[in-house]
Amino acid sequence: MFDAANIIFAAAGAAVFVAAVLPKLLRNMPLSMPMVFLGAGMGAFALIPSLPDPNPVEHSGFVMHLAEVCVIISLMGAGLALDRPVGLKRWSTTWRLLGIAMPLCIVGLTLLGMWFLGLGLGAALLVAASLAPTDPVLASEVQVGEPADEEEGVEKEDEVRFGLTSEAGLNDGLAFPFVYLAIAISVAGASPSAWFPEWFGVDVLWRLALGLLVGFLTGKLLAKLFFSARRDSLRLSNHSEGFVALAATFLAYGLTQLAEGYGFIAVFVCAVTIRAAERSHGYHRVLHSYVEQLERLLTVVILVLLGGAIARGLLAGIGPAEVLVALAFLLVVRPLAGLLGLLGGKTGPRERVALSFFGIRGIGSLYYLAFTLGEGHFADEAHWLWSFVGLVVALSIVIHGATTSPLMNRLDRLREKRALAVSGDEGLAPNTPV
Repeated sequence: MFDAANIIFAAAGAAVFVAAVLPKLLRNMPLSMPMVFLGAGMGAFALIPSLPDPNPVEHSGFVMHLAEVCVIISLMGAGLALDRPVGLKRWSTTWRLLGIAMPLCIVGLTLLGMWFLGLGLGAALLVAASLAPTDPVLASEVQVGEPADEEEGVEKEDEVRFGLTSEAGLNDGLAFPFVYLAIAISVAGASPSAWFPEWFGVDVLWRLALGLLVGFLTGKLLAKLFFSARRDSLRLSNHSEGFVALAATFLAYGLTQLAEGYGFIAVFVCAVTIRAAERSHGYHRVLHSYVEQLERLLTVVILVLLGGAIARGLLAGIGPAEVLVALAFLLVVRPLAGLLGLLGGKTGPRERVALSFFGIRGIGSLYYLAFTLGEGHFADEAHWLWSFVGLVVALSIVIHGATTSPLMNRLDRLREKRALAVSGDEGLAPNTPV
């Protein structure tokens, strides 16, 4: 019988299978897995009227929690994948993207929203804060691969992939103070005297500090359990149990959220701390492989639902002004902010362009918007906000998805040629600036 439930089961099975093989098939094509599933969702919901309406305005709570789980699992994977130890100089590209590029993106999009879209300060800041972070989920195709083992060494990442991975790992949490600022302005008004003391003391200092502290302590505790517990039955690295990565993710996130901290930051810090405890241990690959597969599955679900929402009219209220602002943000504001932030850094000119251009928007933006609509006073603008954020995410999926493989492959070839020309040693290729 062709009812909606049976169609969903069949489609889910096909989607999971396709998600398993698609990344390898599309490796050298101007096409990405997110593009395919976004289009599949649009097609399925347009052609099958019996499928339920995935309107995010009506199902904001479900969207928030689904996106929340997907993001924190992705953050755990990103932290486990990074081979490079944390340091001011070693992570200088990251600090530049976080400390300069992201605030510039927020300021730029806030001004565009106020000047060209007629938004109030609170709504414009909400849009900017939601869209500012590079997404750890959809940016996976320009991130580092699986963790290196002891034979491969721990300094493999090229600067582009490392920079985008580490940026995506931290900027989701660092965007939260601006999200809370948008909420405060919507509730108390634009006058700083009404919200600044509490916002700065609680939403900036307290929540950031707790995220860092709880993430670090949780990572330390779990690393000891994984690698150096006295009892063999507790030393999980000896048993290759990958699903405990999910336990680590939820534990770090849940404890931090209970303490009113930023759980996104805690999850990434926890993952990086676990990785640092036994940097070359093969167990990191087991953990990373598990969360990567789970992340891919959740990503498929969210992208199909987003495509379905677009097919059912999510972008109905979008006009030329919204399209121009969305394109300006993706193609002008983020690239310029990235280039300014990376000036004087250790990246080569082509790497700076790639790092600046691949500021991919995605699942984290959907979470932030759903969260803020439940906390702030934006009820009258809810549908428009979902429409605009959905537009930017969809455009990012298409624009960045079509350019990721060609541009990254081109960079890899240039890096290899330069390394060979300089030293004749292919082993230097990943870290050679271009």
